[in-house]
Amino acid sequence: MNLADIRADTPGCANRVHLNNAGSSLMPRPVIEAIEAHLQLEASIGGYEAEAEVAERISDAYEQVARLIGTSPTNIAFSEHATASFVAALSSVRFESGDVVLTTLSDYVSNQIQYIALAERFGVEVVRAPDAPEGGVDLTAMEALIHRRRPRLVAVTHVPANSGLVQDVTAIGEMCRKREVLYLVDGCQSVGQMPVDVEEIGCDYFSATARKYLRGPRGAGFLYVSDRALDAGLEPLFPDLRGADWVAPDLYQPAPDAKRFETWEFAWGLVLATGEAARYALALGIEAIQERAWMLAARTRELLSDRDGVHVLDRGATLGATVTVSVAGWSPPDLVRELRARGINTTGQERSDAVIDYEDKGVEGSLRVSPHYFNTEDELDVFVAALDEVMAQQ
Repeated sequence: MNLADIRADTPGCANRVHLNNAGSSLMPRPVIEAIEAHLQLEASIGGYEAEAEVAERISDAYEQVARLIGTSPTNIAFSEHATASFVAALSSVRFESGDVVLTTLSDYVSNQIQYIALAERFGVEVVRAPDAPEGGVDLTAMEALIHRRRPRLVAVTHVPANSGLVQDVTAIGEMCRKREVLYLVDGCQSVGQMPVDVEEIGCDYFSATARKYLRGPRGAGFLYVSDRALDAGLEPLFPDLRGADWVAPDLYQPAPDAKRFETWEFAWGLVLATGEAARYALALGIEAIQERAWMLAARTRELLSDRDGVHVLDRGATLGATVTVSVAGWSPPDLVRELRARGINTTGQERSDAVIDYEDKGVEGSLRVSPHYFNTEDELDVFVAALDEVMAQQ
């Protein structure tokens, strides 16, 4: 991994210290060029015509994303973002009153809201497995709940948005397969920062975005759908003409593969760019990406733990590339604003972003710092010095 070449390939590195890769990363040139070229093609010959002209490259985008997560192109559905993918998967489950959705205390805020909506609309019971003392879901408790409660669905966020925690989704997958329970994994924060193999995880669905650690564009995501789910006839609640054929006045036929979860209208330039982002990550090597990103995050935690008034919040047996801290006397939005004024990108979360986790930790939110493999150790020092300067204003 040649860091100088990677940074030269990343225009944003010249302008900012970008430590907000858990929010939206900096795109490398091949990704940017894929978007720009397709927009120019649409402008010159028309949107539908441009789609037809790049049909082979669109097929390749499916191939690249499939390679990235260890599956077949027929198991990939593109979407506008991770939440669209997650909702499509969630809507395919034929819930009835009294069914159980088993999840964790650390699942992403939008997912938690959707579980509550299911409970209010369909009478579904939301059960959250407790955490282990060291942080992260208690796997023994999770297995006991799967055995006793027989959930209709187990849904787990691989890497929560509000923590550096990496959940053991593979161990949970083994539990679900043993009892033939549907399993949905939110991989929004994990794709692009660590190896992901959906067959090894054993999930039925895996939702993801392009814009975070994968370094793709905003407005693009994808969904993995297992052969088990396809063979069971699972499909989104509201398919459209891309996902199904209308074969008689009162009859439609779902697509045979994961495309049944897609909708007709796509920004195809973003799909092509997602394919390029996957190709870029694969060329660098996901294991090398993980090693460097996680090293930088560990270094960030080490630097911040030495600061008076700064409390590192991350807990769990395995911690990834996201670092969360509370800073005495400062609200996260104010810190983000002050750091951004100094050319440093981070993001802030408030209580409503992770009610259960932040109440348990006794904080009102966190400053989220998320380095990636293109960042440098010097940039971490610049960030810490800027944070010291901001804190000294009090």
